[in-house]
Amino acid sequence: MTHHVILGAGPAGVIAAETIRKHAPRDTITIVSDEREPPYSRMAIPYLLIGNVDERGTYLRKSPSHFPDLQVNVVQALVKRVDLAAKKIALDKGDSIAFDTLLIATGSRPVRPPIPGIDTAGVHSCWTLEDARAIMALATKGARVLQLGAGFIGCIIMEALAARGVHLSVVEMGDRMVPRMMGPTAGGMIRDWCEAKGVQVFTGTRVETIHAGAPLDVRLSNGQHVAADLVISAAGVKPAIGFLENSGITCLLGVLTDEHLQTNVPGIYAAGDCCEAFDKVSGKTIVSAIQPNAAEQARVAALNMVAFARGAAPTAELKGVTQINVLDTLGLISTSFGDWQGVPGGEHVELTDVPAGRHLSLQFKEDVLVGCNSVGWTEHVGVMRGLVEGQVKLGAWKDILKNDPTKLMDAYLASAQGQSNWSGAQDARRR
Repeated sequence: MTHHVILGAGPAGVIAAETIRKHAPRDTITIVSDEREPPYSRMAIPYLLIGNVDERGTYLRKSPSHFPDLQVNVVQALVKRVDLAAKKIALDKGDSIAFDTLLIATGSRPVRPPIPGIDTAGVHSCWTLEDARAIMALATKGARVLQLGAGFIGCIIMEALAARGVHLSVVEMGDRMVPRMMGPTAGGMIRDWCEAKGVQVFTGTRVETIHAGAPLDVRLSNGQHVAADLVISAAGVKPAIGFLENSGITCLLGVLTDEHLQTNVPGIYAAGDCCEAFDKVSGKTIVSAIQPNAAEQARVAALNMVAFARGAAPTAELKGVTQINVLDTLGLISTSFGDWQGVPGGEHVELTDVPAGRHLSLQFKEDVLVGCNSVGWTEHVGVMRGLVEGQVKLGAWKDILKNDPTKLMDAYLASAQGQSNWSGAQDARRR
């Protein structure tokens, strides 16, 4: 009997297991999870911190019998290495699991910056339920909290901390907030918005040392000292693939896959935040750590795992991934799609209304919108995504948009008919 082994119990791992079970009712399926909790969504942790859900509200599947009912085995263990010759997974307690097909869906891990004192009591990441419990114990109303990092994840955490009524300071090494999603103008607008909401923001600044004590003494590169009851390290994440070193499975930033989500080793696949897949807009392989991409990658990988086990050709193909970010920072909505920084030889247009808190930037390659970002511009988020992902040829509408970027909806309705290859493009028209 075929044994499908899935490393990782996040959304990609769970969706893959459910997809395999639907198409291979008699095969054996094992999920290996490195956490004690039932499979849960990290994206729900901010809602837990705010108090909108309890821990059960973070679980990916609410029924405690969901996985037994599907006859999916969930094993709690750390993966130490993958033995391709023996087709086995070595676990931390000396056990091993044999596989016929393998899905690597181990997600990401927080980056631990090399700061003296980063391992001091009172310094936490915000990535697991265990982290969330520690933060909730310390981030009480009026507590002094310093957050290291103001990227996408950092801004989501900041939203939850502000809702808890803490006195919040944020330190970002980049010259602006959300530097991997926003240009200087947009990032500066987000910083100004946060400061107006009472958040102390340091950009272009590093945390140099953290000294133990009550409170913690945090020294910054600008010479200032900040007292904190809690320090949260939100300096970014990276694919959790260290166990694949010297395995023979090709990894770049993430686990490199083809259009079928298969690695360089037949029968071994990857999906989710640890997967490096082809981005049809940029023409490059990227790690796109967002849940919609993880879900689709898991579905495609699972279908092809079933086909591989049967000796058949791949039955599913990933149409591509695109960088998609929609962020709510203390009530200010910002978005980023595709090559938002532009491409060599491309053209761009920007529209900024600082008093109104609105900014729109469009990037073109010939007559195609290849990227865009916005702040405080919520009317046409779906249209922006549809134009970028659909690679819609705008024709004369490119010059119209360069003169007036607000005519996105008109450009979409006039240009997208019959052109878009993005499956969700029709949804964008209704937004």
